[in-house]
Amino acid sequence: MDVRAVDVRKEFDRFPALHNVSLDIGSGELIALLGPSGSGKTTLLRLIAGLETPTEGTVFFGDEDASQKTVQERNVGFVFQHYALFRHMTVLDNVGFGLKVRPSSDRPAKGEIRRRALELLDFVQLGGLEKRYPTQLSGGQRQRVALARAMAIEPRVLLLDEPFGALDAQVRKELRRWLREIHDKTGYTTVFVTHDQDEALELADRVVVMSQGRIEQIGTPDEVYDRPNSPFVYGFIGESSALPVRIENGVVWCADRNIGLSAGDVPDGEATLFFRPHDVELIESSGGCIVGTVAASRRAAGTRRVELEIGGGRDRVEIEVPADHPSAEKSRVAFKPKHWKLFPAKP
Repeated sequence: MDVRAVDVRKEFDRFPALHNVSLDIGSGELIALLGPSGSGKTTLLRLIAGLETPTEGTVFFGDEDASQKTVQERNVGFVFQHYALFRHMTVLDNVGFGLKVRPSSDRPAKGEIRRRALELLDFVQLGGLEKRYPTQLSGGQRQRVALARAMAIEPRVLLLDEPFGALDAQVRKELRRWLREIHDKTGYTTVFVTHDQDEALELADRVVVMSQGRIEQIGTPDEVYDRPNSPFVYGFIGESSALPVRIENGVVWCADRNIGLSAGDVPDGEATLFFRPHDVELIESSGGCIVGTVAASRRAAGTRRVELEIGGGRDRVEIEVPADHPSAEKSRVAFKPKHWKLFPAKP
C-alpha cells in the first residue's frame, strides 16, 4: 500500500507542529522517521494512522483520500512504545483483540481468530506462551505480542511509535534485527518513529530526518550518513566535528592558516567545516592542514578520542587516533579530514 502525505500542516492551539510536509512512501517500504523530541515525527505518524486530522493538506492511501477516515477505516496496525496491552487479557486474547471487535459482518469465526492468533505467536517466536498475561512477560516479549496484535488485522500499513524505546540496549539490538526479518517476510508498508540514529540506519530502507516540524532530508541510510544536506543532518546523524572557517578565492582558511582544502562551489565568506572524527588523516608536517593542541584524551574501545583546541583555544574539535598514539595534554596534533562538507554561514 502506497502512502502519501501532501502539504500536510498540523497545528495544536495555533502552534504548528508540522509545516507543510510532503512524503511519498512506496508499497512494502520500511521507513524511519528520525529526529529529536519536538521535531514532528510522532505527529506525522499519528496523521498517517488517523489518530490526528491534518489542519491542512491530505493523506492518501493509494489513490484514496484517507484524511477524514478513522483508524479502523484505514486498517492500520499501530505499535506503541509502552505496548498498550490489556493486562487482564491473556497473550492469546490480546493478539486476537482487533479481530474480535470488528463488525459482525467482517468478523472471523471464533475458531479462525484463535488459529490466526496462535499462528502469529509462533511467527513472533512466542509459541507456548498464549496462556500467560502481559505482567508475566519480559519487555521484549511484550513488544512482540504488541506487534503480533498489530499484524493480526492484516493491516494495509504498519506503524510503530518508538517501538523499542522502553527496552534496554541489548534487547533493543536483538529486536531491531528481528523486526527487519519480520518486515522482509511480511512485506508490510512499515513506518516507525525513532530518535535513535543507529536504529534508523540499521533498520530502514529510507530515513526521513525531521527537525522543527519540517523534513530536512530523505534518503537511504548511506545517503543521509555520507551526504548530509544541512548542518543539522550532519550534526544529528553520526558523530561529527564542526569548525568555523573562512573561504577566500576558493581556499579554506582556519585561524589565519590555509588548511589545504578546496572550497569547491562554496562562495567566499564565513562557513562551517564539518567532518567525522574517525575520518581524518594524521599529518607529520604542519603545512596545509589543521593544527590543534590536545585539551583532553580518552580511550574509546580500540581507538583514542582526542579533543583539540584550534586557533589558540577559540574552537574545539574531536578526532579519533590509534589507541597507541602518543597524544598527551598540551601536545600538538596536525591532521586533515579525508571527507568533509562546507556549509556557508547563514546571513
